[in-house]
Amino acid sequence: MYKQILVAIDGSKLGDKAVKAAIGLAKASGARITGVYAAPEYKTPYYPEGAFYNWPSPAEYKKNIVQSAEKWIAKVSKLAADAKVTMNVVVVFDDHPHTAIINNARKVKADLIVMASHGRRAVSALLLGSETQKVLSLTKIPVLVVR
Repeated sequence: MYKQILVAIDGSKLGDKAVKAAIGLAKASGARITGVYAAPEYKTPYYPEGAFYNWPSPAEYKKNIVQSAEKWIAKVSKLAADAKVTMNVVVVFDDHPHTAIINNARKVKADLIVMASHGRRAVSALLLGSETQKVLSLTKIPVLVVR
């Protein structure tokens, strides 16, 4: 059925539910999983009054993001290992999570993307946008939305 599943990891309870769904599908079909944890790119603040003191360097920023992601990566990796499913997790720096998800799905030749939908409605969805909706509209790869 599936050979390669990509799952978006965001550290939320609903995101964990999506990971569990991906692991269940992978176990049932003998697929491998790639998890994607998307983080914003490094930005240096610019202020007319002067520079910030103690602002992290790009290397420090990436190190801090990876360290905070390791908590979630360890959790989902353990879930996959317990289910005897092969899982690889990558941390990607992109200001647009939907782009990171789609690009990585293409890169690993995923035949399914699994991700959570947090159910933002009305003005919140309009202003924030829905990463799930963007993935759905911008890829031809099937997407399983978990709610």
